[in-house]
Amino acid sequence: MTTQTTTRDRMSVAEILQAFLPADAPLRVCAYDGSVFGSPDARLEIEVLSPRAVQHVVTAPGDLGLARAYLSGELRLGGVHPGAPHDLFAVLEHLRKEVARRPDARTLARVARSLGPSAVRRPPVPDLEAPPGWQRALHGLRRHTRARDLEVVSSHYDVSNRFYELVLGPSMTYTCAVYPDEGATLEQAQEHKYRLVHDKLALAPGDRLLDLGCGWGGMVRHAARRGVRALGVTLSAEQAAWAQREIEREGLGDLAEVRLQDYRDVPERDFDAVSSIGMTEHIGRDHYGEYFGEVRELLRPGGLFLNHCITRPVTVGPARAGRFIDRYVFPDGELSAGGTVLAAIQDAGLEVHHAENLRQHYARTLAGWCANLVEHWEECVAEVGEPKARLWGLYMGACQYGFETDVTELFHVLAQRPLAPRRPAPVPLRPWWGG
Repeated sequence: MTTQTTTRDRMSVAEILQAFLPADAPLRVCAYDGSVFGSPDARLEIEVLSPRAVQHVVTAPGDLGLARAYLSGELRLGGVHPGAPHDLFAVLEHLRKEVARRPDARTLARVARSLGPSAVRRPPVPDLEAPPGWQRALHGLRRHTRARDLEVVSSHYDVSNRFYELVLGPSMTYTCAVYPDEGATLEQAQEHKYRLVHDKLALAPGDRLLDLGCGWGGMVRHAARRGVRALGVTLSAEQAAWAQREIEREGLGDLAEVRLQDYRDVPERDFDAVSSIGMTEHIGRDHYGEYFGEVRELLRPGGLFLNHCITRPVTVGPARAGRFIDRYVFPDGELSAGGTVLAAIQDAGLEVHHAENLRQHYARTLAGWCANLVEHWEECVAEVGEPKARLWGLYMGACQYGFETDVTELFHVLAQRPLAPRRPAPVPLRPWWGG
């Protein structure tokens, strides 16, 4: 008796999908074997171009396998632009939560026989993929050491300043904007964000500001234009060079500086204010105490601190990023709940005055970046190659959907160094800044 699957028994890709999804699922799939699943009117179409796409999905179920197949060119999307595939995630999440079903044991066995042994052999992964965390640890790449932080930051930010100019727009700001109203543009919202941070920190001409993880120096230049002596530090060589050129171009050299420097190596102290805009995500939850403790030491007594970071909506569960983000976007990245970050700031000896969630603003910011990527698609592809351009569209589209659905949030926390133990610094009775 033989168990070999006959041609008649072997299921097509469409038939395998039918075992898990209803025929009216809002998705159309055209496969390399000629089979078709779903309605021709579906808003999203996926072309499965080779058996390697199936191998990627089988050997890494979920977002990582789909990303591998897509970035390898084994899957092609229809109905969405590769620079703004937001709708892909809405459809996939709907399928996962609302309509996907588990077949009976007999059908599952037939699916397994149809896929065959080759389906569980992982094909080569895209060159863009970082090794898994266990492999990084095996090679001595411990998370959040100075050398490792430098490597991770460089791999993400030292891509191409021109690419970032095209995607981020003239503000060259790679953090959540704050929209003052529904009609505000991305650039207006980024300027409003810097004004909000400036006002929350109560900065005045002659004050000293330190911006940790300063990116391309947007906050530094904003403050310097208003007479503040501003220093920014970053681990990205390309960011530092771009920012310093822009400081000189604007004639702000007497007030502003951006250094290629680890925050732990800043020798100055007694800053009137410290801002950390999109930096905490790179620190790691186990290092919050060290980080916020260093912030406290950098501030003068009574100095103000603004922490702006992506957070999770719950305190339970792992802090590590999902497999796709960890392997393709931010290796070693970690997100904690807003309350966890706030508690760590308090435990470091800083008094928290105010916190707010800007989740909706980040969803709109990401939509703006995706629109820029779509508008400049050909130039972005020429600058960094199509695989990396598609990766950025995939990453930003996924993040946009995550902020829209409260998978992730963005917390602003304003805190202050006391004048002395049990001697808080005086502040106005009500917030002194506008929205």
